[in-house]
Amino acid sequence: MQKRALGKTGHFSTLAIFGGAAFWDITQSVADTVMEQVIAAGINHIDVAPQYGVAEERLGPWMKRERGRFFLGCKTMQRTEEEAWAEMHRSLKRLQVEQFDLYQIHAITTQDELDVALRKGGVIETLVKARDEGITRFVGITGHGMQSPKLFLQAIERFDFDTVMFPLNYGLMGQEGYRQDAQALLEACRERKVGCMIIKSIAQAPWKERPKTHTTWYEPYHTPASIQEAVNFVLSYDVTGLCMAGDITVLPMLLQACEQFTPLSAVERDALIERGKAMEMIF
Repeated sequence: MQKRALGKTGHFSTLAIFGGAAFWDITQSVADTVMEQVIAAGINHIDVAPQYGVAEERLGPWMKRERGRFFLGCKTMQRTEEEAWAEMHRSLKRLQVEQFDLYQIHAITTQDELDVALRKGGVIETLVKARDEGITRFVGITGHGMQSPKLFLQAIERFDFDTVMFPLNYGLMGQEGYRQDAQALLEACRERKVGCMIIKSIAQAPWKERPKTHTTWYEPYHTPASIQEAVNFVLSYDVTGLCMAGDITVLPMLLQACEQFTPLSAVERDALIERGKAMEMIF
């Protein structure tokens, strides 16, 4: 599978980044089967968080055996230094590792959350301390919501983050304000050599009253053709890669789509953006 530089970290991540949210509530035997698929596909980057159910526990045995195979990213939703420091050590124990490659502030969605995270005594001080002590090599920030590109553009101006992780798909890019903010963030990340990881690449719509046929909190694209189209769209931007959706049933199709990625022309990308203007937003 193709690899791209993760900003200035020196690491080259596979286009597909395994998202630990897929291990929200599964047995170890099922997790083992999925991890065998991940390794067979050549995936070299894993992203996980303590908020992803039993994901850290399920990944732990694999990290103990295969730590050198993967670039490991983890996160914290705690907003104070003290709480984040404690949560970080719980994650290290569950994952059976001594060091992260990347530790990130998780799920920033509002200006107030960003301000609290970056102030004195905030979670940012945990990230700095962890990096200084060698507990993590790099630090990043992640989040959801329609404000994430604008917030993260501000974040990378206020602190020298190594990476950002935010939503991108053609539905979101069909919204003019979001598109302008996302393009500004991508350009700033390119100039500053900040790694960009994408979430919600195959998000199609909110479930609303429809029966939930997948474990994601949004309705995903779920056919090979629709997933390929969504993946081609996202990876045609200057991003490192995409975090795979939190549903193991779409994993094989996502792996195949990343393996068969074909860049879109400007005309093809604009056509999808036009289609996205009529889509329902998941946020």
